[in-house]
Amino acid sequence: MKKFLLLALAVVFAAALFVGCAPAGEETSSAPSESASAQTDTDSQSSAEDDSLQKIMDKGEFIMGMDVSFPPMGFKDEEGNLTGFDVELAQAVAEHMGVKVNLQAIDWNAKEMELNTGTIDVIWNGYTITPERQEQVLMSEPYMENAQVIVVRADSDINSLADVAGKTLGVQDGSSAEEAVNADEEFASSIGKTVKFDNNVMALMDLANGQVDAVAVDSVVADYYSAQTPDTYKILDETLAPEEYGIGFRKGDEAFMNAVMDALKEMKEDGTAAEISNKWFGRDVTTF
Repeated sequence: MKKFLLLALAVVFAAALFVGCAPAGEETSSAPSESASAQTDTDSQSSAEDDSLQKIMDKGEFIMGMDVSFPPMGFKDEEGNLTGFDVELAQAVAEHMGVKVNLQAIDWNAKEMELNTGTIDVIWNGYTITPERQEQVLMSEPYMENAQVIVVRADSDINSLADVAGKTLGVQDGSSAEEAVNADEEFASSIGKTVKFDNNVMALMDLANGQVDAVAVDSVVADYYSAQTPDTYKILDETLAPEEYGIGFRKGDEAFMNAVMDALKEMKEDGTAAEISNKWFGRDVTTF
């Protein structure tokens, strides 16, 4: 009996030694690491939190904030209807997504606030991509190229940026044209006086009436008005800054943004984007 007991104890002791000497990796191989578990939890949380697309689909529309005095991108026609390149592009995107677009006129100088407070769902109306704006909103990839130019009266003796020195320059308040002027310190310091306007239409009207000597504006706007009234305006050959247009979304709304960009790329493939672009510009200006 005593021998049997000693034998049993020896077996238990040997088993304990075997377990104690097992490699450390074998003991933890069946359980995920804390970092892996944390990453999985974070990914799941991010996926669950980004319900931006689902919210749009549930309400059946997205609200597009726009400057209604920015032809040919977005403006009111003679009958008071909102139209323009960006308007028709957004309407086609909404149709591809199976929702509607609600066009909302906003104060362009407060566009980021309107977006981040939920008054609108996107900023889409000749919205130039800049580092400052990328800090405030989730910016899409570019869909169109543009530049900032100087427009003067057709009979003006201003023929270069240097000739604007000491003159009165008009800009839309809060616009990328204003940012481009301020970014060129040498040019900005040479200007005699800067006058800010609520929109480009008012700025160009005051230019035609002689209230300002020049206006800094997007090239697409300058080209449009020059085509409409060829004997009224002249566009300087020198540009202030090349740039690209994008669509602004709220930070964290990646799902909604991706759905919009997917729709745009579908429209590029099926010819819808080219058709809209040809209507407004006579060629396909889209870059997505």
